[in-house]
Amino acid sequence: MQLFLVAFQQPIPFGISTLVVAVMIGIILKAALSSEGGAGWVRRVTNPNAKFLFTFLFIAWAVGFGIVLQLVPHSGASTPYGALGLIALFTGFFIMMGLLWAVIGE
Repeated sequence: MQLFLVAFQQPIPFGISTLVVAVMIGIILKAALSSEGGAGWVRRVTNPNAKFLFTFLFIAWAVGFGIVLQLVPHSGASTPYGALGLIALFTGFFIMMGLLWAVIGE
């Protein structure tokens, strides 16, 4: 029951999270509707040189989160630092999938 009352108990965080979800759905919809050779950013990401872009992104991700996650205290997954680790996990996964897609799709 408490989950259904969040919109009334904390309207500002609920509104912000709703806005973030709407933006994410818009981005996903735009990406799904773009066909091969559609927008300019699609051509840049799908060209044969995209493997270099994703390689540099992966190196920057590994160095960046490698340094950041070593500086934070290791106090568990239920802390804000655990959330930072989860963000690192998801972003790394998508960067690596982009790299694999760029290399295999060539």
